[in-house]
Amino acid sequence: MTRRGRILAGLAVLGLAAGGYAWMEHGAAGDTPQRPVAATPAAPVGVGALGRVEPASRIRRLNQPGGMAVTRLDRLLVTEGDVVAEGALLAEFADAAQKDASVAQAEAAVAEARASLARTRAAGRPTEIGAQRARIAALVAQEDLAAREAERAERLLPTGAGAVAAADRNRAAAVRLTAERRQAEAELESLLSSRPEDIALAEARLAAAEAALAKARADAELSRVRAPFAGTILRIIARPGDQVGSDGLLEIGDVTRMDVVADVYETDLPRLRVGAPAEIVVPGESRRFAATVREIGWTVRRQTQANTDPVAAVDARTVEVRLALDEAGAEALRRRSNMQVQVAIRP
Repeated sequence: MTRRGRILAGLAVLGLAAGGYAWMEHGAAGDTPQRPVAATPAAPVGVGALGRVEPASRIRRLNQPGGMAVTRLDRLLVTEGDVVAEGALLAEFADAAQKDASVAQAEAAVAEARASLARTRAAGRPTEIGAQRARIAALVAQEDLAAREAERAERLLPTGAGAVAAADRNRAAAVRLTAERRQAEAELESLLSSRPEDIALAEARLAAAEAALAKARADAELSRVRAPFAGTILRIIARPGDQVGSDGLLEIGDVTRMDVVADVYETDLPRLRVGAPAEIVVPGESRRFAATVREIGWTVRRQTQANTDPVAAVDARTVEVRLALDEAGAEALRRRSNMQVQVAIRP
């Protein structure tokens, strides 16, 4: 190959190399643009918390209805584990008998006031009215006789045949009989029809007696403890003979439906929703129980569940979240109120 041929061959190689580089830089990137790679969205994160087992009705601690009055417990009518109906009598205090006597006295007063009102409205009975009319007739006859005697004595005074004292007595007797007749007529009028003011007075007395009876019954109820709802007696605190103090008398709850109350950190609230599924891990149980978020609290408070983590915040702020256990969980945890469990709420 001549010298000129070798130069042309070298230029051709350089041209091919330059064209290939230009295609790689501009052709591949310019003619066929590359699509950007989409970022993979992060998977939703659930919420974990500590919780405790509790009846859906809450645990109610019952005390003496009388408030600050300290009275000895006389009778306890239930034991732990008893199932009671709403309004059932659970216990009585020592002053119940005395207050029952006051109720009986008030009931008698009401009966008396009611009878008095009925008698006032009915006025007199037929026999009373007949007897009063007969009395008036007798007084009228006596009044006529006394009037004639007084008139005869007046005529005899000028002749001196009659004594002045006798005439005065006859006049006084006539006046007295007239007064008695008028009084009897007034009594007959009251027997025939009752006066409105008498009826109003009798009604007021009856109302006062009924108010006293209501107060006596309310006082008697303060010596008794009744079930506020149908449930199970979970714990007996005081026994007969004890004075019930601030610790209360007993605890009751409806264990037919069980909840788990979880303390969720306030920063996890945006990831919660009512109806979200959850799992409950119970210490000592190999299986996990299903639950559903049914209520999210309205207030933020300090953490109430104990935490074994030495670096955990002891002043953490939490919200109370209630989860309803399914039938299997409610049956298994029915007798484990206040037991600590672990809660995993799915997103």
